[in-house]
This record gives sequence, C-alpha cells and structure tokens, in this order.
Amino acid sequence: MPRHPFTFQRGFKQRGEGLPIHAHDEAQLTFAASGMVQVHTEEGRWLVPSQLAVWIPARVPHRVDVLTDAELWMVHWEPSAAQEWAPPVPLDQTFALRVTPLMQSLLEAAFMADVSREKGELVAKLMLHELTSTAHAPTFLPLPTSTIGLRVADMALTDHQSLMSIDEFASRAATSVRTLSRLFPSETGLTFKAWRQRARIVQSMDLLAKGKPIARVAADFGFSSAASFSHAFRQVTAMTPTQFMGVKPLAWSLSRSD
Repeated sequence: MPRHPFTFQRGFKQRGEGLPIHAHDEAQLTFAASGMVQVHTEEGRWLVPSQLAVWIPARVPHRVDVLTDAELWMVHWEPSAAQEWAPPVPLDQTFALRVTPLMQSLLEAAFMADVSREKGELVAKLMLHELTSTAHAPTFLPLPTSTIGLRVADMALTDHQSLMSIDEFASRAATSVRTLSRLFPSETGLTFKAWRQRARIVQSMDLLAKGKPIARVAADFGFSSAASFSHAFRQVTAMTPTQFMGVKPLAWSLSRSD
C-alpha cells in the first residue's frame, strides 16, 4: 500500500526524556509548541526553543534532547513529495528557522483535530514554501571534528562565564594556542573567540525561554551587564533578548487533547 506523502504527529515529552540517535525515511519539521529541545547531528547542535522549528532532511541521523517538558509537533514529507512541492532550492541540510506568523497559522491549521486530507495537503505544501523563504535562525553551534577540537569544545561549553583563557584550553587539551587558533576556523568556520561567544548566546536561550530575567542570565554567562549581554545577543541573533522572549509559543491556542 503506498505511503501517504505527508503526516502530522503530535506528542508530549518530559524533561530529560529525549530521543536516541535515529533517522527517518522522510524529511521532518520539528517544532516545540511549548518547552525546548536540542537537536544533535554529526554537524553540530541546534537549540530549538518554542519560537523556532528545525528542518531535518530525510535519512539524516539525529538525536533529540528534551531540555524542558515539551509539546512537540512534527510534520513529515515523503522525499518525492518534498521535492515536488517545494520551490527549487536545496533542502538537504539541517537548519533552524524562526516561526513566522504565516508558519504559525499553518501549524495551527495542521494540528486542528478536524483537518481534512485536502486541507492538510494544502497546508503541507505551503509549509514547504514558507520554510524555504525564511531565514535560518542562528541557534546552530557547529562542532569541531577532531579529537582535540571536541575536547576543547566540551570544556568551553561548561565554562559559561568564560573564565578560562585560550592558553588554559590549549594546555588542558595538550596542544598549542597556535594549533587551536587554526583548528576552530578550519573545522567550524568560526574563530575560537567567535565560537565561544556563540556557544554562550545559544546556551543562554534556554534560560531566557524559561523566563529568567535578562540581568540574571547576563550574570550567569559572565557578561558585565545586561547591556553588554544584549549587544552580544543581538550580534549573534539579529534580535535583542527582549524581542526573543516576547515571541509567544503556540501551545496556548490548542488543548492538550487530540
């Protein structure tokens, strides 16, 4: 029996539950209607708060960490349907995207209990058009590929306040500052300094999405003031922390029953 070209799935995950490494035959859009998840692939990790969604191409191995209790909405497209319905732009890379007002309306329509197949197909087609015309959200943190690079990245991700110097990282990783300075641009596309800054900003989104005060988040991540944190946040994300926190999740508009 032929498979349907698209499906809509909805579920609830508790904090820490997660999904182990797996892959789908279909392309997938994952949206946290409430809560926050983190998606890992071989390329790196994407933080996905309720303001964002993440596109995962067919057959890409990925793992999902559920950082807070979350309501997940997932749309799957058969590869042939995605290729036929989407505009002629590449969709073979994982990326996060901001949920625009149109995408919000499409998601709400898709997960209405009484949506018809005909309407569902129109919604699934329009979603592909909208996600291909939406700018990628800068919540991707590329990971180094070498053993040394990964060791340094792991240490940096726990150094939230940026207390360690590059000399300390190099020493603990048994390498030189010069090697480390060359390694990050070649493996991540970012200088080590820029990578650390992005890591702090991406990690800070978790606390912001939970409603923690901006000044407290700034202090937790080693910024001298809320203003300096806001400046760094805007450099990475093209929005202020206040703007980021002001986007409302969709969960309020739907009941928890299907």
